[in-house]
Amino acid sequence: MTDTDSTIVASTWTQALRPPEKLPKAADVVIIGGGIVGVSTAWFLARQGVQVVLCEKGHIAGEQSGRNWGWVRVQGRDAREIPMMLESIRIWDRLQEDTGEDVGFVRRGCLFTAGSDKEMRSFENWIAVAGDYGIESRLLSATELKKLVPGSALKRAGAVYTESDGRAEPHKAAPAIARAAQRAGATILTSCAVRGIETSGGAVSAVVTEHGTISAPTVLCAAGAWSSMFCRSLGVGVPQLKVRGTVARTAPCENVLEGNLFDERLGVRRRQDGGLTLAHGTILQHPVTPSTFRWGVKFIPALMQELKVLRLSFGKEFFEEWRQPASWDLDAVSPFEQTRVLNPEPSAKVLKGIRRNLDTMFPQLADTPIVESWAGMVETSPDVVPMIGAVDGKPGFYLATGFSGHGFGLGPGAGKVIAGMLTNTDTGIDIAPLRLGRFFDGSPIKPQSTI
Repeated sequence: MTDTDSTIVASTWTQALRPPEKLPKAADVVIIGGGIVGVSTAWFLARQGVQVVLCEKGHIAGEQSGRNWGWVRVQGRDAREIPMMLESIRIWDRLQEDTGEDVGFVRRGCLFTAGSDKEMRSFENWIAVAGDYGIESRLLSATELKKLVPGSALKRAGAVYTESDGRAEPHKAAPAIARAAQRAGATILTSCAVRGIETSGGAVSAVVTEHGTISAPTVLCAAGAWSSMFCRSLGVGVPQLKVRGTVARTAPCENVLEGNLFDERLGVRRRQDGGLTLAHGTILQHPVTPSTFRWGVKFIPALMQELKVLRLSFGKEFFEEWRQPASWDLDAVSPFEQTRVLNPEPSAKVLKGIRRNLDTMFPQLADTPIVESWAGMVETSPDVVPMIGAVDGKPGFYLATGFSGHGFGLGPGAGKVIAGMLTNTDTGIDIAPLRLGRFFDGSPIKPQSTI
């Protein structure tokens, strides 16, 4: 496959389905979902000698874990995520050695540009937070920014820069971690949807998959955009909405940037293959669904901070969700088998904006072709940080979702912490602030970062 092949990224989710040849009868832990958080958790559990089975309804990294921007950054994060993210970057540093596979990770820095002095002053808040955690972020003047991104036509007031941040290749990373988990003893099953769970004495006792039942006292739901639907079928409310992000990549081109750059017009990442991964800097599309009304009040604080970038639409997504049952018989086909891969179409309008903004910011790339584009549904929580922890009233059932577009970089660290939670092993990282119950116990909902 060449760097200009139009399916180098999409091959992650367009490959043939591979149903399991046989189903394990039992496990210590069953994980629902084959994104980077699920496979990382399986990897760390298997390395502890835990008998773990991961069930993915489609492909490993077939949804957002294979479609994201590929940024591995601590810069700009909510303080509740920072300890886990710092651990995650340490894991990324040695991931190639530990897995035996190249995932494209390098530390090449992260830039957020500012269009005004007021915006530059807002970055001072992050500099203060960064200092508390020993993170060496710094403010750059317009002149310093120009030197760091030579050849650009950026006319900005300056930027905030974290040199220790990195980048990796989404279509490589989660599959590599899944294979490492298998080598460590985990069972990874694809095309194997979990329809529901069984209980005994009120506690989890098994999962029911489309191929049969697996006995297990512990189940982790790490199902990304599907988590709220799955949990609702169990009588568990999980406030979660989705936004569509359109992404593209170019052919190999002039080296205008080594790391990651976020501007109000464009998000840009240098790729391992010499091209660029691109996304629009100021457009997030939310298709209105019944969940919008179910959880909308809890999302008001996040909505207010995203007003300038959020685009609402009303269409088929509303009626598709409306027709979905709240629960289903476990011996019948479930919604997870009816839609193996959540695969939205990229927005033609957004792609035109990406092309226009790329040519404006980097005129020398005007003849560089965009060779592939795709879209993904980013699942979000009301305060834009994950929901991780035991689910009250469901002994043995745990949740890890709501990563809000931050899950790729955070995934390996989250996997280590979640594995520690499931085995009662202290990782030194407090996840109590990430509990699901914060959205129902009267705690204030205060987003500190953006999607």
